[in-house]
Amino acid sequence: MPTLPQIEAFKDDLVAIRHDIHAHPEIGFEEVRTSAIVAGKLASWGIEVHPGVGKTGVVGILQGKGGPGRRIGLRADMDALPMDETTNLPFRSTIPGRFHGCGHDGHTTMLLGAARYLSENRDFTGTAVFVFQPAEEGLGGARAMLADKLFERFPCDEIYGLHNAPNLDPGQIAVFPGPAMAGADFFDIKITGRGSHGAMPHVGRDPVIVAISLAAALQTIVSRNADPREAAVLSITQIHAGSAYNVIPEEAALAGTIRTFSPDIAKLIRERMREIAAGMALTFGVQIDVDIRDIFDVLVNHGPQAEAAAKVAAEIVGAENVLTEVKPIMGSEDFADMLRAVPGAYCWVGHAGSVPVHNPSFILDDGILPVGASLLARLVETRLAA
Repeated sequence: MPTLPQIEAFKDDLVAIRHDIHAHPEIGFEEVRTSAIVAGKLASWGIEVHPGVGKTGVVGILQGKGGPGRRIGLRADMDALPMDETTNLPFRSTIPGRFHGCGHDGHTTMLLGAARYLSENRDFTGTAVFVFQPAEEGLGGARAMLADKLFERFPCDEIYGLHNAPNLDPGQIAVFPGPAMAGADFFDIKITGRGSHGAMPHVGRDPVIVAISLAAALQTIVSRNADPREAAVLSITQIHAGSAYNVIPEEAALAGTIRTFSPDIAKLIRERMREIAAGMALTFGVQIDVDIRDIFDVLVNHGPQAEAAAKVAAEIVGAENVLTEVKPIMGSEDFADMLRAVPGAYCWVGHAGSVPVHNPSFILDDGILPVGASLLARLVETRLAA
């Protein structure tokens, strides 16, 4: 079975929805317009709507014509990134500093497509739970929905999610059991020295020099402290200091991320970061404050659900295009928190284009929309078959 003909028939509607959301991107917990679109579409298709779950999240409930039974959750993220777009598409972002550079506009649209198809057919026994999540990009949207008693209010026996994948070929779908995406911490390091004139560094305590030295020293943690058989990444992604050519500033700041698959390795990296910072502070006579925050858990696909998703994917794109032995990736995804609460699986759907996500030139291929929508819809129909 290729993509569902009924979904292909309203593909143009899905493209229009996606382009509208793309042109009006909203970052985490600000998805007011997007969630209103989602709620309005669900309601128009006769789906029970629950807005405001986890602040700006939306949940839709649809019972199949076979009556009560098991409950399958489908999840999509809605938020954009705080970055500019450089694609020059006719439907490009109309909001400076906001861009759907990760394709969440496509994920939201795919789930809407699945919801529309399922509402028009209801050919299953049990309940489909449509979870439209805010704030996936490091702001804790999944945890906000869980804190709002997502699964107590809307129980699910299983839950499934997906992500676009420009690194895969069009028509390929990847899903595999076990650890699939890394856990992640974000960190901020503030260095407080003593400011001075740029011509008289001896009367100050230069936080810029400390920041440079600390950035280099932190890179030795993975290369010299972590077990080389364990995957780990420590990336410094921001350095901020100074405002003038002739002023040594009072403060400097570093920020970045840690990625691991092991709680023990994550603990080691956090401890060494604090130890190295303390040593640097003593060496240079400055104050260094380290703030490390657990943002993402390791995403672990459950075996039976990953196998079920692979079988459905084979229906859509052919067994030869389903990848089930892919290596885990160091990227992170807060769907991991939902998978800790409910068994399920996370899939990647390939599409045309080679520009990676989180790049200002990223373009999502609209051809992926019926593929993702068909995959999600068939997961409900097969897992809730009469």
